Amino acid sequence: MRRHKGHEWGLGEQAEQHYLVEPRTLAGGGDLRHVSEFLRASGWRDRSRRNGPLVLDSPDRATRIGYNPNVLPGGWTIHGKAAAHREAWTVSFGSQIPVEIVAGLTDALTRARTAHAPNVWAPLQEQGWNTSRRDGHVSATSPDGAAWMQFRHDPGGQALWWSGAQDKQGNGWSAAFTASTPMHLVQAFSEALASPEPVMRPRGRIPHSAQIRTTSVSVLPSQLSAWQQARIAAARAATWARSSGAAGRPRTTARPYANPGTRARR
Repeated sequence: MRRHKGHEWGLGEQAEQHYLVEPRTLAGGGDLRHVSEFLRASGWRDRSRRNGPLVLDSPDRATRIGYNPNVLPGGWTIHGKAAAHREAWTVSFGSQIPVEIVAGLTDALTRARTAHAPNVWAPLQEQGWNTSRRDGHVSATSPDGAAWMQFRHDPGGQALWWSGAQDKQGNGWSAAFTASTPMHLVQAFSEALASPEPVMRPRGRIPHSAQIRTTSVSVLPSQLSAWQQARIAAARAATWARSSGAAGRPRTTARPYANPGTRARR
């Protein structure tokens, strides 16, 4: 990162090498705090035990999010309790799903639903995903063939949503949504899944896959901290606005990679 005279921000810091990874579906898990710190700033209660799995409860205790890498198959579980006119629902994500895609759904849990009818397929089609219908099943596949989204019925006839990504070496993750999962949450997931935005990973945390593309960037620690704090601040501001009855809602997703420094694609 080039320094400018008279600019004290970042003075004396050493730039660190990170990588912007594309496609995001194959970028690996990432930092759990991308999900957990946003939820904490949104008023969610941390129920995690010391050295135990991550457990977070929504302010109304209607939804619980957990991450446990120490059980098989391991990963994320999101459970919504049954309520009036709504069945209980569950979403599960494999441990290698990028946290940015998880956050697409979990961030949506902190926002009020819009009046628009959800359309799970629209974000995928907008990004050029190929859709097909067969025997009551609907599928969408990313242009590179690495990721998919499906609506299907299991052998017992139960409807469910299923998604995932896999490279040619067989590395990847899967996601399953019960049929009762609120559709606006499934759409929020599909938006994050289809996003063309790369995700950032530190050196040494890049999956070994011939199907990913990386761009090397030099980033100051203070920049990383500022991007993380911007996301947390947005969550706190939105929480305050809701609690105070304010009409406007601030942006709740930060795009920290606009000008991350010197780049070198490989």
